[in-house]
Amino acid sequence: MLSATTSPTHPPSDLLDPTSAAYKKARRQYWKTTHNRRQSIDADWTPFRAAEKKYKSRFPPPDLSGVLDVAVSDKSRADEVERGGWRGRSDAVRCREIELKLGKSPMNRKAYIFPGRPGLVLLPSFVPPEEQRRLVRWSLCEQARSPNETNLDAHYFLPEQGLWNKYVEARRAVTADECVVPRAIGSSTSSDAVSSCGPRQLISNEPVSKENYATIASSPKPSPVPSASPRPMHVSELVPKLRWANIGWFYHWGSKQYDFTRGRGAVGGHIASVCKAVVEAVPWDEVFLDDHGAICNWSNEGPDWSSWTETYEPDAGIVNFYQTKDTLMAHVDRSEVNATSPLVSVSLGCAAVFLIGGLTRDVEPIPILLRSGDVVIMSGPACRRAYHGVPRILEYTLPPHLDGHDDHDDWELYKEYLHTTRININVRQVFPKDFDPFLKTSC
Repeated sequence: MLSATTSPTHPPSDLLDPTSAAYKKARRQYWKTTHNRRQSIDADWTPFRAAEKKYKSRFPPPDLSGVLDVAVSDKSRADEVERGGWRGRSDAVRCREIELKLGKSPMNRKAYIFPGRPGLVLLPSFVPPEEQRRLVRWSLCEQARSPNETNLDAHYFLPEQGLWNKYVEARRAVTADECVVPRAIGSSTSSDAVSSCGPRQLISNEPVSKENYATIASSPKPSPVPSASPRPMHVSELVPKLRWANIGWFYHWGSKQYDFTRGRGAVGGHIASVCKAVVEAVPWDEVFLDDHGAICNWSNEGPDWSSWTETYEPDAGIVNFYQTKDTLMAHVDRSEVNATSPLVSVSLGCAAVFLIGGLTRDVEPIPILLRSGDVVIMSGPACRRAYHGVPRILEYTLPPHLDGHDDHDDWELYKEYLHTTRININVRQVFPKDFDPFLKTSC
């Protein structure tokens, strides 16, 4: 039988037991890879880098006692926490509980805000189980396909109906497990236009604002060059290599800016509704006003949160597909003209350690354990462009409500995939409501 994923070899409990074979194997691998490392290597690490290293560590397994995990105090999530084996603490990080504006909605009414990080909001279990399944299907079936770009499009001629949809057909024996041809082999592209293997180039993009938007928008955004290294692969082999799919305005990864010349892609009405419901549910006065009623630091244009229920319009984003060994290193989302409007991030599948710091890597980050259905909002001048990252996807943390059956025969394929996957849908607003991008570029 075709299979797109491989389950982790050892549960966390084995890796935490010094007498187990898994622990001893991890220790040998650690010694092998670190015996030549200079002892003072961590002396130059920033606080954010030190935290990344701590939670990324395979040996010894990271201690999560300093990670905020609000699920451990939620009796309704007890099976989810116990099954995973990884757990933080509900009192690990200073935060304050607030009540969401949900009316008679059955969704979780609690949210958490963080002193010292105005604009950061955690909404645990905001997305109900059935909605989580619907978003998983949307991410794989509808979003990870043409006309939306994925990380694989630059290097392979992907099936027109989408990689996941073709994979489902192959698993159902409707079609064969098609062999996908690399662009470097299957096109007439000259050898000069094919990239060779080499170290990844880091790109530092300029923060976008209303003042420099026209210049950045008109800068060249060349098409990505196909890599010369990929070999022909079957659809089932490529599915685990899917890492991201574009939402809305096309993001140009080579420059870390948007390519507005390609027009605005569709933002699914369903995910847009979810994000708007998130923003409308938050009592923003409690987020941005301190105990004395003073406004937390804001830009010269003044606070705008009071109008977000009318002006928030998600128009871009990314669906990330993490496998259990993947990481997302510290970065800042600063390609949007709107630097304060909420960035809404939805977690699905396996749990992860999420780090969020400040406006530089020198600010010690807050570690939060995000589980399936949790939502994080980054907003306001102190948080929307804060450094953040995901140093660890936690094995064996698929919650029971995604690990069972449903009314659709093909959920078994999704469940199999999700055993080693975290899906993150993060959506943002590129332009303020009254900003005309095309008028600006014509000046």
